[in-house]
Amino acid sequence: MADTAIDPVCGMTVRLNAGKPSLDYHGTTYHFCSQRCHGRFGADPWFFLSGHAKNKPKVARKVTQYTCPMDPEIVRDAPGACPICGMALEPMGTPVDGPNHELIDFIWRFWVSLACALPLVVLSMGPMLGLPIRDWIGGRLSSYIELILATPVVLWAAKPFFERGWVSVRTGHYNMWTLIMLGVGAAYLYSVVATLFPSLFPMELGGHQGDVAVYFEAATVIVALVFVGQILELRARERTGDAIRALMDLSPKTARRIQPDRTEQDVPLENILSGDHVRVRPGEAVPVDGVVTEGRSSIDESLITGEPLPVEKAAGATVTGGTINRNGTLVVRAEKVGSDSVLSQIVEMVASAQRSRAPIQKLADRVSGWFVPTVVAIAALAFAAWLILGPEPSFIYGLVAAVSVLIIACPCALGLATPISIMTATGRGAQSGVLVREAAALERLAAVDTLIVDKTGTLTEGKPRLTKVLVHPSFPENRLLMLAASLERASEHPLAEAIVAGAEARDVALSDVTKFNAINGKGVSGQVEGQTVLAGNSAMMADAAVDITVFSHHAESLRQNGHTVLYIAVNGQPAGLLALADQIKLNAVEAIRALRAEGVRIIMATGDNAVTAQAVAKALGIDEVAADQLPEYKRTLVERLKAEGRVVAMAGDGINDAPALAGADVGIAMGTGADVALESAGITLLKGDLSGIVRARALSKATLSNIRQNLMFAFGYNAIGVPVGAGLLYPITGHLLSPMLAAAAMSLSSVSVIANALRLKRLKL
Repeated sequence: MADTAIDPVCGMTVRLNAGKPSLDYHGTTYHFCSQRCHGRFGADPWFFLSGHAKNKPKVARKVTQYTCPMDPEIVRDAPGACPICGMALEPMGTPVDGPNHELIDFIWRFWVSLACALPLVVLSMGPMLGLPIRDWIGGRLSSYIELILATPVVLWAAKPFFERGWVSVRTGHYNMWTLIMLGVGAAYLYSVVATLFPSLFPMELGGHQGDVAVYFEAATVIVALVFVGQILELRARERTGDAIRALMDLSPKTARRIQPDRTEQDVPLENILSGDHVRVRPGEAVPVDGVVTEGRSSIDESLITGEPLPVEKAAGATVTGGTINRNGTLVVRAEKVGSDSVLSQIVEMVASAQRSRAPIQKLADRVSGWFVPTVVAIAALAFAAWLILGPEPSFIYGLVAAVSVLIIACPCALGLATPISIMTATGRGAQSGVLVREAAALERLAAVDTLIVDKTGTLTEGKPRLTKVLVHPSFPENRLLMLAASLERASEHPLAEAIVAGAEARDVALSDVTKFNAINGKGVSGQVEGQTVLAGNSAMMADAAVDITVFSHHAESLRQNGHTVLYIAVNGQPAGLLALADQIKLNAVEAIRALRAEGVRIIMATGDNAVTAQAVAKALGIDEVAADQLPEYKRTLVERLKAEGRVVAMAGDGINDAPALAGADVGIAMGTGADVALESAGITLLKGDLSGIVRARALSKATLSNIRQNLMFAFGYNAIGVPVGAGLLYPITGHLLSPMLAAAAMSLSSVSVIANALRLKRLKL
């Protein structure tokens, strides 16, 4: 492999790796242009490729993996058919823009099938309309014409159906294509033999001109109708990605990059790297997640928070890609780009949820396992029964009945019933700020009867304010506040931010901290200006043998008024306490009331002390409180409730909530919380408010209802269709179900299931 190559886009010499990571995939190494005209590893859909074809450079697409919407465990490096169900594999991750090649191919094959099927229908059905065309042409010649017209349909247009059917037989995963292959193949092969070798058939099967009845028109019309169903299905499945595309469209396609020489240039967004500076002008969407370095403006963050009021941003503030700059100009240093951005992670979360399987899918999987063999057996029995017991020509009656049973008993509707509803529901949820990471969480949420909620950041704003500073008589207030705020500046806890903000508001200069240590659920410690400082709750003071009785009366009074109390000790001696208050979220009371009306038992679990917790719970109308809860105790509470037979959901936003979120039947993370909380939860509420749980439960119930409707429709359809196809109505009507009508009904069943699932797109949340 050459050490350098010429970039075919910009003409620059490309060094091996160009100072960036390389991607080795199946022996092919992808490299990057030093001018970044192809973007960066992991974000841009294009990579620069060297080391191929005698080192002649070229541009190649990033490898895309494909999966099956019905069987997401199937993952392939190239498009094709699922070996289990036979459906076309779809690209994983975000929806791919551009033409759907399978849809285009199926449309062409449909038109060829239709062009051949129409004259075949005229030839075979003409006598029923008073047009004895076969008599005019001659029975034998008509059969040959029908053979010529049907052959390209069956051997070329229907080739994908036969390929998928053969794969199902070879792998033992019988599916709709197994039935279509057998039904179309039986009708076509019988008709070919009847046309070319009519003498092989009994005389009673011949017409008045000596020809044998053929069913070329049934085979071709079946193929054409299956194509109609597949085309409608492919187009409907594309609509399930509308929500993801809408999220993707929130991010701009270009960014105005500021070069090192301060010149500016509009470049594709994928060319922006971490550390680049971009200018965001009024009215533009912020292109990247980053930090403001220059300027001041207000940002509409309703995409992330759901709050309609813009947020003021100045130097040092963080911004999120996809949010809207209302006024003013900002210079932003890119921190997270491409797949690392918040918006990309949201998109990937939704896409991943759409591929996950709900437990209710197991029912359809078990049924599908024996469905196709049962249908084949019923078709064989129907054929034998007509052959033995039916009127003449019994062979023809038996063949028509068997083909109709094979065609009408399509398991596609059964297989689609669950995944199509999940795909639509997760997209609808994303539009309302409810991100579903896994389908199982969405299904279980409807059955939840107990909800454990964290206090800070979940029931309250999570933005406490420093309201009071009490000091020991021997300690100056500003000195206490300096030591406490200097220590807390190293912490990420919301209380720490409030203390630092309170100190800065009082113009207290802070110092550096060393030997910082965060003790989960208790507090923090460290050294500030040579003094050992502790800041935490009473449990931490007890562990350090610090006597805080001097503050007991004041602390109790503050807690009864809903304040959180933080004790400060310096060099092992009590120095004072800080009181902080956190405002209850505006819609929390209404959300609690709505959940209780649905019969949900609500328990507030918090690391705060019992008095403060009870004050907040009383204001919210919550009767059960578990206070002074360390992270492991919250997890124990979850396990205890589950052992009692409760279906438990846990809602929280902090690092200390992660164990309980992971252990609950359904973990619900507030989108404004810590990353580890988001990773531990099955459902994330982007807007970070409790009313999102009400919306999520409504989505869960509607989705389960929709899935049950789909399954009932699929089961009911086959329960009615198979007996009718076998000839159940013949004694009443005197006619068998035409295989063509069976094909139309089969296609309609799948389309109906998809149409029912798409109703979730209009669900009010």
